[in-house]
Amino acid sequence: MRSRLLAVAIAAGLGVSGFIPVAAAAQTRMPPAATSSDTELAQLKAQLAALQSRVDQMQQQRVRTQTVSTPSASTDARLAALEKAVDDTTIGGKMYFDYTNIDQKNSLTGKTNASGTGIDVKRFYLGVTHQFSDIWSANLTTDFNYVSNDGETNLFVKKAYVQGKFDQAAVLRIGSADMPWIPFVENYYGFRYVENTLTDRLKYANSADWGINLSGDLGQRKYLNYSVSAVNGNGYKNPSRSNNVDFEGRVGFVPFKGMVVAVGGYTGDRGHGLQNVNTIHTAQRFDVMVAYAGPRFRAGGEYFDAKSWNNVLTPLADKADGYSFWGSVDLPARFSLFARYDHASLSKDINPSAKDVYYNAGVQYEVTKGFQLALVYKHEKGDVSGSTPLPLPLVNVKTDEVGVFGQVAF
Repeated sequence: MRSRLLAVAIAAGLGVSGFIPVAAAAQTRMPPAATSSDTELAQLKAQLAALQSRVDQMQQQRVRTQTVSTPSASTDARLAALEKAVDDTTIGGKMYFDYTNIDQKNSLTGKTNASGTGIDVKRFYLGVTHQFSDIWSANLTTDFNYVSNDGETNLFVKKAYVQGKFDQAAVLRIGSADMPWIPFVENYYGFRYVENTLTDRLKYANSADWGINLSGDLGQRKYLNYSVSAVNGNGYKNPSRSNNVDFEGRVGFVPFKGMVVAVGGYTGDRGHGLQNVNTIHTAQRFDVMVAYAGPRFRAGGEYFDAKSWNNVLTPLADKADGYSFWGSVDLPARFSLFARYDHASLSKDINPSAKDVYYNAGVQYEVTKGFQLALVYKHEKGDVSGSTPLPLPLVNVKTDEVGVFGQVAF
């Protein structure tokens, strides 16, 4: 715009310049006209000056507008860095809750204080994962739960690890991470929010621990998977070290999609071997699982055999074993039926009468994606008796629980 205005001004100026000699030549003959031309020339110059001033003002306003509307290079860099940090960070969580009535009876003393009706939030996991690159990432997952022995709710670090995913067959985790067995079984069981899996419920395994884990899927069809951990042995709630590390491993064979046959094992002192504390026995556990998890139904079974699991520091060795069967089927209108049965011998050598029988059954309704509710009935019977120093009668504790269980995942 400015260039066009200037062109007009220049053309007008040239026209005026051409007019001056003509006016001068006629001045002797027509004095009044010369006086009129001088006046018009002065007016034209004044108009050109005003026009030039207006063009300058418009140009300055345009520069100011561009300065305000266009971000600086440093602002662009900061916005780009913030956008990348958000895109590379994932936040998620999971909550297990229930509203139930518990009726627990001891065969010697009658009803226990565990009886009653109430709401429990048994677990609330909140996790943050940040991706540094295609290979490296980090995860922090907190765990909220209620601890009955001190009557308070507590917040723990469940997982805190750095991960290097070099290939689908080689994923390295350093820190507190999932152990090879319990989380793997949970994926096929599918109803963790209703009850822990067998070894987790009876405290014969840890779901996470501090150490190093290497896992992966082998083959293009992922027909074979593995996971092996070297850990402190105390579980994720206790990161303290001991004289030796413990080892847990698993190998799974997938003959077709959804089906798995897995074996696993554990060996170590469970964190009890300290500089001034000598262990007497080594805790060992052997695991087997055969399971199927498909789009319409699930079915599976788990077996464990443990040696000296709770007797690392005691003179007498002991054995325990148990099995669990479960199944579920989807129904129309987002409903599912499920059931499970567990049986375990908790002290085969020292106290053969120590048994545990557990079962549950229920119906689940999927409210929306990531939100499930289930009406559940549970029963557990634990038998304990003693023979030293004096014979003791068989004591059993029966627990019946009925109510609504829920899971929220995001």
